Amino acid sequence: MSDQRSKTSGVHHVGLTVPDLSRARNFFIDALRFNQVGEVPDYPAVFLSDGSILITLWQAEDPATAVPFDRRANIGLHHLALRANDLTGLAAELAARDDVEIEFEPEGLGDTGISHMMCRIPGNIRLELIAA
Repeated sequence: MSDQRSKTSGVHHVGLTVPDLSRARNFFIDALRFNQVGEVPDYPAVFLSDGSILITLWQAEDPATAVPFDRRANIGLHHLALRANDLTGLAAELAARDDVEIEFEPEGLGDTGISHMMCRIPGNIRLELIAA
């Protein structure tokens, strides 16, 4: 009988390339209360954590010529989904920010009893927030 246990044990970190490192960093710190846990200025990259997940943000080498992600046309990360402790409150805070575009407000996810919302954050990254 073969061993059927998973060969992995969760997400260690997610790396995102962004056109404006400072703006993306500030969003995670100000809007989501992540902590900066490191940086490599020469890379340049910053490392952020909420205590559960580590997110690495890299500065795009040439933001003016970088191609924005199109979820319907590109292969790669479709969106980043994070658990939210207070989805309704966070949704209101994000809607008031000028660096966030709300794709849809909190709504039920089918008949699962789970609520979620989708928005675009600095760097044109789609962020889903989920509360069970």
